Amino acid sequence: MPLDRGLLNRGYRLATTRGAYFLKHHLGGDPQTVLPLASRHRATAALADRGIPVVPTLADRSGDSAALLDGCCFVLHPWLDGHHRDGGGLDVAGSDRLGDLLGRVHRQLELVIKEDRAATAVPGNAHHLAPLGPRAPLGPRNHDAVAARDRAVPGPGAGAAPGATRRGEVHAAATAPARAAHRAVPGGRGRTALGSGAHRLPGPCRPAARPEHASAAAPGGDRVLPSSPGTVGESARIEDTYVVIDQLLARIRRAPRRTSFDELAEHRLQERRGMLRTHAHRRPGPAQVPAAGWVHGDFHPLNLMYGEDSVEPLAIIDWDRLAIRPRAEEAVRAAAIFFLRPDGTLDLAKVRAYARAYRSATEADGDELAAATQRVWWERLNDFWMLRWHYELRDHRADPQFAAAASLIVWWTRNAAAVRDAFSG
Repeated sequence: MPLDRGLLNRGYRLATTRGAYFLKHHLGGDPQTVLPLASRHRATAALADRGIPVVPTLADRSGDSAALLDGCCFVLHPWLDGHHRDGGGLDVAGSDRLGDLLGRVHRQLELVIKEDRAATAVPGNAHHLAPLGPRAPLGPRNHDAVAARDRAVPGPGAGAAPGATRRGEVHAAATAPARAAHRAVPGGRGRTALGSGAHRLPGPCRPAARPEHASAAAPGGDRVLPSSPGTVGESARIEDTYVVIDQLLARIRRAPRRTSFDELAEHRLQERRGMLRTHAHRRPGPAQVPAAGWVHGDFHPLNLMYGEDSVEPLAIIDWDRLAIRPRAEEAVRAAAIFFLRPDGTLDLAKVRAYARAYRSATEADGDELAAATQRVWWERLNDFWMLRWHYELRDHRADPQFAAAASLIVWWTRNAAAVRDAFSG
């Protein structure tokens, strides 16, 4: 049974005589995927062994955790009965647990990937880890590290779609299937072989580029998400953002029939241009880059599964964007998604509990969270990924989120001190 058809991957629920399974069809084309598939599978298996709630892949009879069928890459997981829960479904205690969980993920990732030579051998991943624990003052050292990694790993800048805004290299995950020993997974039914006799699934192996809509293409013609201004070490430049604003406004004004979405988008784009002029002096400098380390890369409500009555997540899913990035920025970025209210404000009581637990789990200090808060605010001020999906890719799945997200940056700008204190105090 096909599930929601994603822009970059596809998922299927397989009902078999041995139970239900989730089959993921990796399409490639995500510029934020920097770690090979085999390394991601080893990392998630090791995280499960260390008590992090993940659902590792199932191996076939030969021990492979990925299968190649006519050039297409498939991965099998046990089926997990659960649901997503955003910040509105969490109380203050649940927000505390969420921050602690993300902190533990960052701590354990540092340990498990350090032990995986294949992962640290990926260009740009070997020598930019800042050990978790008491931090040195923020300064050029951190900037040089992430900037060097950014130069080492080529690829288009990634948009601020939920999870991250980092550059990366598109890896052909199917070229080297993982060799991982099968391990028993709660809810699983043992090994499942995906051999040459498996049923052919519909659709091409790779997403087809549509030149009139796609904003960029990876080597080989893969379709990728629109890029946003800025790089890992450098905050977005206003000049680049103005270009994006003008391009989006031109698309809106060429529409033969304007919709209410077009009207709101035009208003927010013009508003944002004025805000950028007013707050240009608040652009974060290179000394404000927080310590970099291994992060999930896409930590948001749709990538956490909860049981019907569980207070702890059953699993963190979708580790495709596992990479080295500023850790505290992932914490801030996730909170801005989890705790966003429909009116475009943040629930600062929940943010405070979440951030306190995260700092305790990682020993990150308030200055690091304050710097991350400033950088993510600037990132949001300069980013238009929802509008780029809508107008460049003709993909409207993010449209319902736009009104609240666009309101958030206005509210955040007016309440910058309170937001900073919630994360760092």
